[in-house]
Order: sequence, then structure tokens, then C-alpha cells
Amino acid sequence: MTWRPVLDRSVVLRHDQVRGTDLLLLPERVVVLHGSAGPVLGLCDGSRVVDDIVAELGAWFPGAPVAREVPEFLAALRKEGWLR
Repeated sequence: MTWRPVLDRSVVLRHDQVRGTDLLLLPERVVVLHGSAGPVLGLCDGSRVVDDIVAELGAWFPGAPVAREVPEFLAALRKEGWLR
């Protein structure tokens, strides 16, 4: 896959230290991220293709089903308009 995901200009990834979780700040909306969603989106800076993101996460989380779940997750966020 040659897509290099990057957050849309209207979306900001932030870590909420009070709640101890990552957030997506959208116009008039906040999305609380769970699990490894924050680190996954942290890699979506437009410099990596999806396969590179999957490989890096696979090294961070050995044995996790990143090859299947990460592309699905990114595609869902792209459909929402949060990634381009």
C-alpha cells in the first residue's frame, strides 16, 4: 500500500496527562483513544507508508495482530475524514 497516512489539518493528536490517555481533537468534538491507538496515530506523519507503520508496530508489539488490525483501523479513520 503506497498511502502515507497523515492527520487531516483539522485533527490534532494530544495526550491528556490528567486522564492518562491520548485524544483526537476535532472541530467541536473530542475522541478518546484507547489501547495503542495513540502510538499508531503518532506514526501517521505522512513520511511512512502503511506497511512501514505496520512493521514498526510489529517490532514494538511482538505477537500482536498489527498486520491485520492497523490497516483496518487506519482505513476506518480515513473514511471518517480524520486521516488523509
